[in-house]
Amino acid sequence: MIWFLEGQSSQRDVIAGARAALPDAVRVFASHRQNRPEITGLADVAWREPQDNQERIAWVIEQARSHQIKVVLAGRAGQVYEAHRGEFEAAGLQLVTGALDLDTFERVDDKSVFTRQALAAGLACIPAVTVHNQAELQEAYARLSLDGQVCVKPTRGIYGQGFWRLGDDVDPFRSFANADAHEVNAAVFARAYGQSVEPKPLLVMPYMPGSEVSVDMVCEAGNAVAYVGRRKQGLMQSFECDGAAVELALRAARHFRCDGIVNVQTRDDAEGNPHLLEINLRYSGGIGYTREAGINLPGIFAARRLGLPEPVGVWRENIQVKAITVVVPVSGETLVNRLS
Repeated sequence: MIWFLEGQSSQRDVIAGARAALPDAVRVFASHRQNRPEITGLADVAWREPQDNQERIAWVIEQARSHQIKVVLAGRAGQVYEAHRGEFEAAGLQLVTGALDLDTFERVDDKSVFTRQALAAGLACIPAVTVHNQAELQEAYARLSLDGQVCVKPTRGIYGQGFWRLGDDVDPFRSFANADAHEVNAAVFARAYGQSVEPKPLLVMPYMPGSEVSVDMVCEAGNAVAYVGRRKQGLMQSFECDGAAVELALRAARHFRCDGIVNVQTRDDAEGNPHLLEINLRYSGGIGYTREAGINLPGIFAARRLGLPEPVGVWRENIQVKAITVVVPVSGETLVNRLS
């Protein structure tokens, strides 16, 4: 039995991939802290998780033991669960968080630390300056902008939140009129940052104008046993199983000893050379797209962890995909039960 704890909305795709790959006799469990039957309803058993993190740890261990669950995959709160790995192992449970220790979370989640360590390891990474106040921001921007466009992002965060491209010639109101463009006047941004009550550290770095590649992979102690690269070009995404970006992502996962279903992102410079952006020690929001390439990553993960034959993948060439919104019918609380 395998249990997928609360994750991103793509938890639905992970459940679906695992269910498609496993024998009917193997039950798939899923849970979420909110009432999200459109996500968890594809599992054989769906539960509502406690809200409190500490209460959740004890509850997960108790439920897993009571229902003969062997593998527990943490999603959104991997670091919380990693801190209790010993308790899971003592209960005879295989906990998968994306990493093998808490130190890895700190080295990866803090993008400032990640950048330094990646560069020290010889991994191509976008060089960045960490700033903490307006003066440091302005100094870093003045220096880096001599060589091209500059961008900023928080040292911690997901989904590209807080990412902005800076420019002296950007209309001062553009960031308010079209926030989706992620472009802001450098002076306006610096003043706002300086007036923040509690400014969070930022990374200031050269902006890479090439395409982004998001590599989803199944890792076991740093070894990627299956992977699919998704190259993002406008509204479309295409797939790749080799090339410089994929190889760089695999090297990064190996160096940081990723473990589970993880995601590594790269971006090309003007010459098409990839540079590391970040590692996400969890499955990505777009992992469901990868099945269109012929590779069922969640299924491979689930089967291998349970010691079962993994689904055979057949790579599909020249496939492009685009996400669309779909309607999922649900029946209120009927798909989600809170067990105590």
